[in-house]
Amino acid sequence: MEEPKRKILVTSALPYANGPIHIGHMVEYIQTDVWVRFQKMRGHECYFVCADDAHGTPIMLKAEAEQVSPEVLIERTSREHQRDFSAFGIEFDNYHSTHSDENRNISEFIYEQLRKDDLIVARTIEQAYDPVKGMFLPDRFVRGTCPRCAAVDQYGDSCEACGGTYSPTDLIDPLSVVSGVTPELKKSEHLFFTLAKFQDVLRDWIANTDLHPGVVKKLEDWFETGLKDWDISRDAPYFGFEIPDNPGKYFYVWLDAPVGYLASFKNLCESEKIDFESYLRPESDTELYHFIGKDIMYFHTLFWPAMLKGAGYRLPTNVFVHGFLTIDGKKMSKSRGSFIKAETYLSFLSPDYLRYYFSAKLTSGIEDIDLNWDDFEARVNSDLVGKFVNIGSRCAGFITKRFGSKLADEIVDTELMLSFSSASADIAGFYEEREYGRAIREIMGLADLANRYIDSEKPWVLAKQEGADRHLHLVVTMGILLFRVLAIYLKPVIPDIIVEIEKFLGEPSLSWPDIHAAPLGNTINKFIPLIERVESEKIVKMIDEVKRAAEEERAIVKEEPEEQGHQISIEDFLKIDLRVAKIVTASSVVGADKLLKLDLDVGGEQRQVFAGIKQSYDPEELVGKMVVVVANLAPRKMRFGISEGMILAAGPGGSEVFLLEPSNGSESGMKIK
Repeated sequence: MEEPKRKILVTSALPYANGPIHIGHMVEYIQTDVWVRFQKMRGHECYFVCADDAHGTPIMLKAEAEQVSPEVLIERTSREHQRDFSAFGIEFDNYHSTHSDENRNISEFIYEQLRKDDLIVARTIEQAYDPVKGMFLPDRFVRGTCPRCAAVDQYGDSCEACGGTYSPTDLIDPLSVVSGVTPELKKSEHLFFTLAKFQDVLRDWIANTDLHPGVVKKLEDWFETGLKDWDISRDAPYFGFEIPDNPGKYFYVWLDAPVGYLASFKNLCESEKIDFESYLRPESDTELYHFIGKDIMYFHTLFWPAMLKGAGYRLPTNVFVHGFLTIDGKKMSKSRGSFIKAETYLSFLSPDYLRYYFSAKLTSGIEDIDLNWDDFEARVNSDLVGKFVNIGSRCAGFITKRFGSKLADEIVDTELMLSFSSASADIAGFYEEREYGRAIREIMGLADLANRYIDSEKPWVLAKQEGADRHLHLVVTMGILLFRVLAIYLKPVIPDIIVEIEKFLGEPSLSWPDIHAAPLGNTINKFIPLIERVESEKIVKMIDEVKRAAEEERAIVKEEPEEQGHQISIEDFLKIDLRVAKIVTASSVVGADKLLKLDLDVGGEQRQVFAGIKQSYDPEELVGKMVVVVANLAPRKMRFGISEGMILAAGPGGSEVFLLEPSNGSESGMKIK
C-alpha cells in the first residue's frame, strides 16, 4: 500500500556567524540532511531550511576588532559556512540570515502578539557594566574566580571546574573580557517574557509529543525548579533588531534566532510560491521538526514553543536532540589536533567518509558520539570500500567486456533478490526513527550476503568455462542488481558516491520505490573507481596541521600587543625597555603560515625574534629595516625555536599589520608605515 504523502518542514540549529564550521557541528547537519534526503526519496514534500545566527554582542565586538561593519562580517561568514555545508553534501532548500527583513518582521509580529496579551513585563535589573567600553556585559563577557570552588578565570554564568552556575555579580574579582577592567553594577530596565504562564500549554505539548525520554526527564527537572521569566531585551550598543516601542533596546539574540527558522522558510515560500501560513496554522496537518544539540534544549523545548503559542502559531511536531562529538573519548581540542575545522578536514579526507562514519554511530538518543580515528579508517575501508563498492567493481567489468554493457533479462536468484527488497520496511523504519546505526548494520549485512553470493558463484571462474556465458551473464547481472538496491539504501548517507553510481547504472535519480523495480536489460556505463581507501598518513597529516595552526595561533597571540582597553600603570609602562633594532636577516618559518624569523642587531647584541607578519611583508624587503623591539621581554620557547623579544606593530591583522619604524633610521622619532 502506498504511503500517504506528508508535508514536512525541517530545521537544523543556526550556526553562529562569528566563527567557522567544524566537524563537531557536522554531526547535526549530517544527521538532519540524511533524514531529509530519506523523506524526499520516499516522495514526501519536505523542506530543509537554515540560516546564520547573525546577531549579538560577540559579533559586534569581532567586527569592531576587524575594523569592518557587522554586516560585512556576517556576509563573509555566511559565504564560508555555505561553502563548507555544500562540500559536505548538506542540501538546504534555503539558507538565509537572521539579519533579514523576514526575520525582523516575524520577530516584531511575535513580540507584538505577546505584548498585546500582557505576556511581556518591564522590570529594572542590575547588570555588569564596562565603564571603558560603555556597554552592559553578557554573562560570558565577565570572567573571574568561581564563588563556589575558587577556580580562577571562569565565565560569569558557570564554572568549568566544578560545574556550578551563578550570576556574574557573584564572581570574585570579576573582570570584563572586553577591556580588562572591573565591571560596575548598573541598573537598567529590561523586558521579560512571562514563561511561567505557559506551564500548562507546555505540559500538554510534552504529553502529546513523542519527545525522547531523556528530553522529557530534563523538562520535568526544569518544571520542578520553576519556570523563570526570560529577559528578551538588551541595551545599546548591540547588533540586532531594535525593539519597536523601546528605543535603545534590542531583541536578545535568542529571541530572533529561532524565529530565523520561520524567516528562512518565509524567504523560500516567497521565491517558490509555497503557502507559508499553511505550515504555521495550529490546525495544520503539516509537520515541523527541529534538530538541535542538547546544549540548547532549554530554548527549543520551553521558550520556543511558548513563543509560537503566544503568537498564534502551531507548535513543533518534535524536537530531535543529539549529543556532542568527542574525539578519541575526549572533548575537541586544538592542542591535541582534534578541533578540526570543516575546511581543514576537506583538505585531507572525503566528506562521504565522515557522513558514513557519523551515520554508523548515530542513534535517536542524546548521548555523545565518539570519533576514533583508527575505527574511522577501519570502518570506512571495510564497509564502503571492501563490502559495498567492491560488489560493483567485481561484476561491472564482465558486463561491459563480455555482454555489450547490457544487463541480463532475468533474475537468477529471486529469493535473494526478495530478501534485499523486503528489507526496505525495516531500513525505512530505522531512518525514520533516526536510528541510522541500525540502518547501516542492516545494509552492511545485506552487502555481506551479496559478496557471499559472488564468492560462491565465482564469475572469474565461469568466465573461463566454455558454455557458461549465459550463467555468467545472469550471475554478474544479479550482483549489479544487488549493488543497485544497496545504493538506494545508502543514498541518504553518501549522496555524492550514489550520484556516480546512478551515472554508471544509467538511472538519473534513484528513489525509494525503485528498490522493487529491477532494470533488466538496461545498458550500463563503464564502472569507474568510486572511493579511495582511507590512508592513515592523511589522518596524521591532518592532525599535525591542526596542531601546527594552534601552535602558530598561540604564538601570534603572544607576539601581538595587548588588546586596546587593557590598562597598566605608568610605573608598569616605565619598566618596558623599548629599543631600536636593525633587521639583519629575515626568513619564513617552515610549517608556519604567519610567522617570520628575524635576526636583530639590538645595539650590537644579536637577538632572534619570531613575528606574525608574514602575510604583510616579504622577508627580503625587511633586511636592513629599523624596527622597535621590546628588549626586556622574557625569552619564550616555541616549537620553532626561542623568541628573544617582540617587535612592535599595529593594524587589524592578516595582511594589514604595520611595523613601527623609527624615522630616518634613528631613535629620534617613529612613524607607522
